[in-house]
Amino acid sequence: MTALATSFWQDENFVNSLYILAVILFIVGLRGLAGPRTAVQGNKIAAVGMAVAVVATLIGEHVIPDAETAILIAVGIAIGTAIGVPAARSVKMTAMPQMVALFNGVGGGAVALIAWSEFRGDFVGSTGAWDDKVMIASLFAAIIGSVSFWGSNIAFAKLQEILPGRPISLPGQQVINLLLLLVCIASAVAIVAGEHSQLVFIVGILAAAAILGNMVVLPIGGADMPVVISLLNAFTGLSAAAAGIALDNYALIVAGTIVGASGSILTNLMAVAMNRSVPSIIAGGFGGGGELPAGAGAGAGGGGTARSTSAQDAAIQLAYARQVVVVPGYGMAVAQAQHAVRGMAVALEKKGVEVKYAIHPVAGRMPGHMNVLLAEADVPYDQLKEMDDINPEFGRTDVSLIIGANDVTNPAANDDPGSPIYGMPILEVDKSASVIVLKRSMNSGFAGIDNPLFYDPKTAMLFGDAKASVSDITAELSNL
Repeated sequence: MTALATSFWQDENFVNSLYILAVILFIVGLRGLAGPRTAVQGNKIAAVGMAVAVVATLIGEHVIPDAETAILIAVGIAIGTAIGVPAARSVKMTAMPQMVALFNGVGGGAVALIAWSEFRGDFVGSTGAWDDKVMIASLFAAIIGSVSFWGSNIAFAKLQEILPGRPISLPGQQVINLLLLLVCIASAVAIVAGEHSQLVFIVGILAAAAILGNMVVLPIGGADMPVVISLLNAFTGLSAAAAGIALDNYALIVAGTIVGASGSILTNLMAVAMNRSVPSIIAGGFGGGGELPAGAGAGAGGGGTARSTSAQDAAIQLAYARQVVVVPGYGMAVAQAQHAVRGMAVALEKKGVEVKYAIHPVAGRMPGHMNVLLAEADVPYDQLKEMDDINPEFGRTDVSLIIGANDVTNPAANDDPGSPIYGMPILEVDKSASVIVLKRSMNSGFAGIDNPLFYDPKTAMLFGDAKASVSDITAELSNL
């Protein structure tokens, strides 16, 4: 009876049925992620699909041949769970981009290790050679997975401010990157051609790809970091799909292909939103944020002096407006001001003010960063407006309230052909009747350039911590 049950669980048709179920759940879950109302449910459905795929993989007869292997797998799952669950539950929303970059890198690193394991098991093991399909897929996975792992680590270090956010590059950076890529390709070709020093070449691939991953991301500044995270995510998906081909794992092939395709599409959309090409972003050298040059606090870019305001004056402006558009940026995330912003919006709505939120595709440090923060604060989904939808609204907006958003509201993108961001689609807040900007200081944003909007006569600057400033405005609103 036990043997019959074991045979059923390990039956190829049953295992394939589980894989098909997992694939269906992946697709349904991804569809749910297309909208904020269904995103949480979609994520849970996809997680169930992954659990089904893991079970299907583990019950396969070739995966757990003995008790020792089963123990090793159980220990690995236990260690991963013990690290991953507390880390994900305790991470602050401001650190979510770093967490995404780190988890994405772990996926790429796992794929690179799978490629190494396949090499050790097939070529160094008893067979003495790689099957062609396994070999080609594994080599591709080794290159892309290693680049993704090391590149994601650099992205994490920049986002965590372990490394400077500004571009870091060497003379002849692109030539060096090209040479490293050629080393990877040449080593892979040598292995496919059957050269005897296979071990040297596979190590050469992993080492060159590791250096390449570091060298590709280091020259990329903070302004491009959302695009970089999306691109590295696509790399991890493609490498996972290749690993699935090598392992004959259908769920891994489909999941990796979905991640790779969606990540590629998202990367292109975000690049278009910045009016830049993906190759130019990979070339690096743009954006890093930081201090403005001496004397930039007054007269820089706008030819005038920034005008400051108080929470009381800002509250009066907002209370007597018909429509207010809130423009969130990374400054809101740093101050963890999303709940305070929601409280202020509720106070305004009680006074009959219509409140909307303008979401730029690359606001923050990861795709959808502002959506995640505002959803956490229970902002109604129908108030979240994408750039193309909200831009026509600014002409009839009484007050645009900018909270820590610099580059995505910079009118130089429309007006100054000499600006590094010229041609980049922006939130056209300068068309509003008045603008209030909440910032700690006059420092520049990720792109490291000044914003003429701050010196516009209809713009008022409210300096200080965004959460405290919004709370002060809300308190003043209650007195009006």
